[in-house]
Amino acid sequence: MIIVTGANGKLGRTIVKHLLELVPAEGIGVSVQNPEKARDLEQRGVRVRRGDFDDAASLVHAFEGASQVLIVSAPRLGEQALRQHQTAIDTAKAVGAQRILYTSQMAANPASPFAPAPDHAATEETLRALRVAFTSLRNGYYASSAVPLLGDAIETGEVVAPEDGPVAWTAHDDLARAAAITLTKGGLDSITPALTGSEALDLAGVAEIVSEVTGRPIRRVVVSDEEFRSHLLAHGSPEPMVNMYLGYFAASRQGEFATVDPTLARLIGRPPLTLRDVVKATLQMEK
Repeated sequence: MIIVTGANGKLGRTIVKHLLELVPAEGIGVSVQNPEKARDLEQRGVRVRRGDFDDAASLVHAFEGASQVLIVSAPRLGEQALRQHQTAIDTAKAVGAQRILYTSQMAANPASPFAPAPDHAATEETLRALRVAFTSLRNGYYASSAVPLLGDAIETGEVVAPEDGPVAWTAHDDLARAAAITLTKGGLDSITPALTGSEALDLAGVAEIVSEVTGRPIRRVVVSDEEFRSHLLAHGSPEPMVNMYLGYFAASRQGEFATVDPTLARLIGRPPLTLRDVVKATLQMEK
């Protein structure tokens, strides 16, 4: 049985959607914190069980009978994330899973200024040390983050942010399809190449696309990190979120999100969705 954690989240749910196109529902199980939110999957024949990364006993039950476990990385940072990932990985091994998959990130690097990246790198080390077959899916930067990164630029006509660098924006749906294919057909072992879209664009490029799609001119304005920090804090943004943003800009300036790799296209059998595709869909949903 293939087990997917976090199946009530955007990536996990989309992975299950693609799995259902490839294997019978009875061969799929999901581990979710709130089973009530996954009743639609249960009605389709997917096994739904409660699983909490902070409760190893619940994971033992949720992972029962697993041949493969796909661990969608926790929405946490630092020690909490590492502890939760360790628990999930140890449990997958304990129940006898023959392969463990993990959703990592293209910038996984212990020295990265982008806060999630060192956590992903440390989790990959945990997987290496476990001596169980594993695949760490180094996902490209989520394209769905591009429009929110502009803030209120559509209304103001200006996107004000620190200097940045190119980013290989990548659609959730493409990454989910790749994960489902890897679970059912193999093809990726150990730590993967960056699984990315086909182009890397900086924030000015994102603004240009959004401007073309909306018909509203948007100008890119570069400010210092400190100006940006002060502005966000003054408008009520929590400091951890501000630090995350600044880490993103620092990492992008260093080129940590700039790699464009053909692996994703090869795996899914078609060109990845472009940022323009995702922007159009995102803005249409917001109407």
